[in-house]
Formats: sequence, C-alpha cells, structure tokens
Amino acid sequence: MTASRSLLMLVCSLALGACGASAGEGEGRAAVVFADNCGVCHGPSGQGNPTIGAPSIAGLPAWYVSAQLGKFRDGIRGAHAADLEGLRMRPMSRTIEQRDVEPVAAYVASLPVQAPDRSIHGDAEKGKALYATCTACHGADGKGMEALKAPPIVQLDDWYIASQIRKFKGGIRGANPKDVTGAQMAPMAATLKDDQAVADVIAHIATLSGGH
Repeated sequence: MTASRSLLMLVCSLALGACGASAGEGEGRAAVVFADNCGVCHGPSGQGNPTIGAPSIAGLPAWYVSAQLGKFRDGIRGAHAADLEGLRMRPMSRTIEQRDVEPVAAYVASLPVQAPDRSIHGDAEKGKALYATCTACHGADGKGMEALKAPPIVQLDDWYIASQIRKFKGGIRGANPKDVTGAQMAPMAATLKDDQAVADVIAHIATLSGGH
C-alpha cells in the first residue's frame, strides 16, 4: 500500500469517526432537551399524563411534532383562552431552541409507541360509518398521511381524541387563520353531532389499532 493511499484512508477514517461522534452527540443532546423540556409533562418515554392533559407523543411522526411545536411557538395553536393545555404547552415550546426542534422531533418519533388508553366506549359499527369522513386525510387504517399533514390517530388515547374533537368543534383549536390544517379539521369534527357520536367514532378507531 502506498503512503498516499494510507494517508487517504486515515483521513477518511478520521472523517467518518468525526461524523459518527457528531451524530451521537446530536442524539444525546436531543434526548437531554426532550427530558428537560418535554418529559416533565409527557413522561420520560413520551407516554403522556392524562391527569394534566398531556397526551402520549411517543412514535408520532417527526414532521408532525415539529409542525405542532412551530404552531405553539407562533401562537397558531394554544393561544385560545379556553385551551388550558395549549396555554401550558405554548411557553414550553419556546424553551426549545430552533436548532433543536428537528432533532427533538426525530427523537420523539424514535420512541416506541405506547398502548393507547381505551376508556371511552361506543358503538364501533356506527362509528365506522362516521369515520368515513376521516379516511380522506387520516386513512382507512388511521395511520395518517404526511402529504396531507394529517397525523396518525390509531395510537392516540381515547381521552385525547375526544378532547381535541371538542376543541375543534368549539373553535378553541383550528380557528387561527394561519392554521390551515386545523381549519380543515374543524368542519370534519362538526359532523360528529354529540358525545355519543364522538364515542362511536373513537370506538371504531380502537378497532384499527387491534383493540388495544
């Protein structure tokens, strides 16, 4: 092996090592930022805490997490006086530096999805018909569509789905002119006329995730 080739291999090795170290440090920083800023409410595994209205976020797509952090930070979401959970979330979103948003979102996406709470009981068969309006964006399987900025909902807790539907119906979420996807969701939520209809559609969503 020539001296020049040996030198080239050494340089490449050092470069790869540096890249690996940088990636590792980035992942480590994201975990720390998550623990310090998100884990307090959402839990160390992103499992959520229903007693304070903090949903499970583990395994949510990075594109969705980063988009919601941006909405909270910019006052597009969580600024309504009646959105108590959103009002708590908004200042927390501002504690995350812009450079950390994407890494933290990727970290959240890497967390194992938690078994969702299934405490709301309804008629899944009736809910199947009601869910037909949801399939265009969230998919027949409830796994969402990135192209339409619609998140997966099969992994969400029953109580959280119900609370967000109420917020959309009440103009607490999705009313900001800059919240394009929220504005699309609001009329869809309005098709669920009462609490029983909400319970029925949630019961159907539970069947999409295997009934867990």
